[in-house]
Amino acid sequence: MLALQPRFKSFDEYLAYEDDTDQLYELFNGELIAVPTESGLNFQIANRLFLVFALMLGTDRVRGHGLELEVHGEPKNRFPDLTIIREEHIAQLAKRNTVRLSMLPPLLVVEVVSPGELQRERDYIAKRQQYQACSIPEYWIVDPQTQSVLVLELASGCYQEVGDFKESMAIQSPTFPQLALTVNEIFKDL
Repeated sequence: MLALQPRFKSFDEYLAYEDDTDQLYELFNGELIAVPTESGLNFQIANRLFLVFALMLGTDRVRGHGLELEVHGEPKNRFPDLTIIREEHIAQLAKRNTVRLSMLPPLLVVEVVSPGELQRERDYIAKRQQYQACSIPEYWIVDPQTQSVLVLELASGCYQEVGDFKESMAIQSPTFPQLALTVNEIFKDL
């Protein structure tokens, strides 16, 4: 028998849905779209960044791929590769690991670009616009293909380029000036 996919009229209705699996879904025009599994390379890069930020901020404020962000537009949600949340988010996310539009935005979102032109466009254009509309102060695009880290900072409602960092360059984070990390440290031995 063919099981029909549910249609959702609101994000709240989607949040109430349980399919008793660990599958992540993006909500696109009321329909569930399964989020593909991350590549091993992307996961490895995100883990390296997780460790750096966890040592700097503690593990409670650093969230990996399972954190869900409600966003404007379609799809209505995203699952960043790494997110740095605010202190008040810790209690708010105890029941469900979802940052809603009604909450303050996270401080930093990091996306590791997956192979393929569609994925590059999604991270460099679509997600950039959605995260900007959510007023997320800082957005990083970590690109394994070019071995670079593009750091964007929200200024007057628009993302401005802080820098496109490569090789031995130290990554400059406006939100976390104490960060001591070079691009080579992210991509070493990959």
